Amino acid sequence: MHHVSADPPPFFHRGLSPLARLAFVGLVSVALMFADTRFRYLEGVRQAVAVALYPVQRAVQLPGEALAWVGAYFASKRELTDENERLEKERVAQSQSTQEFARLTEENRSLRALLELSRRYDGAATAVEVLYTGRDPFTQKVFVNRGSDAGIQAGFAVIDGVGVVGQVTRVYPAMAEVTLVTDKDHAVPVRVERSGVRAVYFGAGAGRPPELRFMAPTADIRPGDKLLTSGIDGTYPPGIAVAQVESVDRETGQMFAKIAVRPLAGADRSRHLLVLGQRVTQPPRPEEANDGEVVKKGRGKGRRGS
Repeated sequence: MHHVSADPPPFFHRGLSPLARLAFVGLVSVALMFADTRFRYLEGVRQAVAVALYPVQRAVQLPGEALAWVGAYFASKRELTDENERLEKERVAQSQSTQEFARLTEENRSLRALLELSRRYDGAATAVEVLYTGRDPFTQKVFVNRGSDAGIQAGFAVIDGVGVVGQVTRVYPAMAEVTLVTDKDHAVPVRVERSGVRAVYFGAGAGRPPELRFMAPTADIRPGDKLLTSGIDGTYPPGIAVAQVESVDRETGQMFAKIAVRPLAGADRSRHLLVLGQRVTQPPRPEEANDGEVVKKGRGKGRRGS
């Protein structure tokens, strides 16, 4: 039998052993490191390799950076959305507070004006608050929260801090109906503040301006004149503002001029009003003299004097 050799053929010879190669490579690496540290021979090689590998490094880093950017984008968008919602809620709350402040300021101003008027009339006025308006769109009426229980009677005048609002036309135990001066054919005797000319103010109903009727074309009245109550009707005390003249048309071809006016009081917006009692609108009548008693007293005095 022939003995088979386990050694590889000469043309498959692998050279140095792995351990020898490792030792050789290690020695070369230590030498290169020493030379680089000592003399910096490999600085240029290192820079060239860094430049060559930079695109590869960026390509490896890009997926991670892209994911981080997308996450940060959606996180910031969510934060902005939450911030916008919070700011919108704060804006709405501040807007409501601002509107409430403006309403309270206007209400306080109105109440102060009514308080001054109440003092002027020496307790003969009753403060009321508007509950709601009438249901009939063709009439100008409001209902207030005081009635016969508070001494209010039909015919009493109603004013606000600016001027005449209307007249009590119906009374219930706990509330009263007030017909506004803008109601159709509601009449108020007035006088022109500038010239003293007397006239009669008439309401014209919803959507139409009130007017002065039965005024001659030559009457001393012009746009801008202020109209005050004359007091001759016994319903409204004299000197309260009613309206302002808006236009005067003297060329109507009719017997009377056409004069449109604008109410000054907040007939359609005032919430707090004053109802004037009869003691304000109608002063007490003087005591009637009895001629017989006067003569008798006179004669008695004469006798005593004699």
